[in-house]
Amino acid sequence: MAKTAVINVRTEPDVKAQVEALYKSLGVSLSDAINMFLYKSLDFRGLPFDLVREIPNTETIAAMKEADDIISGKVEAKPYSSFKDALADALREDDRGV
Repeated sequence: MAKTAVINVRTEPDVKAQVEALYKSLGVSLSDAINMFLYKSLDFRGLPFDLVREIPNTETIAAMKEADDIISGKVEAKPYSSFKDALADALREDDRGV
């Protein structure tokens, strides 16, 4: 069947350029990629990926709060002389359940 239907999509120019470069590196045009998406949508009878709002777990929320507190100056960041020292400290905290 001839491809004669036209779909106009509005997006940010930078996003379009990045996606075109990505698909070009894969040997696919943006138009081909959109057609793949449409066909996959038909195969899945919906979006071909999960559309969910990820809810961070308690540990992640605590880490994000700690990062915000460090950035805002409420908490002083621990200095480390090497990645090895930082990793050892993180593993100790994990063992203690901190």
